[in-house]
Amino acid sequence: MDLQHWLGQADDAIQKWAGTFGPYQPHPSLHVDEDRFAGVFEEFTGRLRDNYPFFHPRYAGQMLKPPHPAAVVGYLTAMLINPNNHALDGGPATAAMERETVAQLAAMFGYDTHLGHLTTSGTIANLEALFVARESHPGRGVAYSAEAHYTHGRMCHVLGMKGHPVPTDGQGRMDVDALEDVLRTGDVGTVVVTAGTTGLGAVDPIHRILALGDRYGVRLHVDAAYGGFFTLLAGSDEPEGLPPEPWRAISRCDSVVIDPHKHGLQPYGCGAVIFRDPEVGRFYLHDSPYTYFTSSELHLGEISLECSRAGASAAALWLTFQLIPPTPDGLGRVLAAGRRAALRWADLIRASDVLELYQQPELDIVGYFPKVEPRTLTAVDAASARILTSGMAHPDPVFLSTLRADREAFTVRHPSVTADADGARILRSVLMKPESEQHIERLHDQVEQLALAR
Repeated sequence: MDLQHWLGQADDAIQKWAGTFGPYQPHPSLHVDEDRFAGVFEEFTGRLRDNYPFFHPRYAGQMLKPPHPAAVVGYLTAMLINPNNHALDGGPATAAMERETVAQLAAMFGYDTHLGHLTTSGTIANLEALFVARESHPGRGVAYSAEAHYTHGRMCHVLGMKGHPVPTDGQGRMDVDALEDVLRTGDVGTVVVTAGTTGLGAVDPIHRILALGDRYGVRLHVDAAYGGFFTLLAGSDEPEGLPPEPWRAISRCDSVVIDPHKHGLQPYGCGAVIFRDPEVGRFYLHDSPYTYFTSSELHLGEISLECSRAGASAAALWLTFQLIPPTPDGLGRVLAAGRRAALRWADLIRASDVLELYQQPELDIVGYFPKVEPRTLTAVDAASARILTSGMAHPDPVFLSTLRADREAFTVRHPSVTADADGARILRSVLMKPESEQHIERLHDQVEQLALAR
């Protein structure tokens, strides 16, 4: 896409639309001198250079990448109007787009019925899901994996609910037996299962936990903020295909959260929460003396804890989905490339004399660490930290991230490593850009060289 061309087209389209309402004079208080703006803009763009190259395959650190050009054009075009999707009178066109995109996401997860909306983040989306959980099962707590996102414990505190962290197995997935021990107490009303942990991309055994949910009468909420779009690879016969069972089970869970601003090619912030039973809308009931008056249709603010939300986010997602839909042949091809990259790098690390695989990647996150002598947690931690910092400072830089693994998690996977500390940092790479697939060999060579330069 020629981004400059379409950004110009965006401005032209909005100016033509605005012109149909007749001329007016902008207020002089808003005037900015062009030369003054040029100077400030130069400083502004200069300051933006203090960033990492999230767009480039050499950046293999955190869950960051630029949005698709279609999303940029969609966002900017709608932003020039600046609709607010809280109420239909604040953004009628973008509210319709939001309903359509949420319906596409619900269909992707196999929901026959749904109620949902976009949010400013996965955190807020999960907060809404736990709010509904609290209202559905008052006085009962929430169980979640010890490897689940840290905000679940924090949100339980905000909502006045007791959180119950559940131990994980040797691959970072919720231990089903340990969960059942918690459920037997009767103190838990909701279980949060994670479809792709943000640390290692581990997928909880949702299908097995679903059976426990039925047995103990608890709600099941799926935090798929990071990994949700990988459901498009479930059951594929290709090398990047994923076991279908946990992903198919999502259709029977009570709610799911997904972040289009991660694998959905969107700018921040664009999350989504979707409930299988539309009747949960009763928990949101409220009224406002100055909104909800232009239509008898459901306003999105009537089913949301948030008030003002950018209609531009819905516009960006709608335009992107028209071109790259959330289907195996659409967005699935993007995720498949990152998944293949992770599998390829895992193979290279296994064959390496200087790097060691922490565990087999389930999605597109690769965890690994340098082989060191002495083979201790302290030595692994120091070597990982050195590679991280020297990689960024290198003339031919590579950008990684680290993950702290505690003593038990590390030694259960690598019992030959002496546990002389409480834990150790390992290297962690998120290969969510499809371009990473063509860059893996070079990336691997660079990290190996950094590991050798002791």
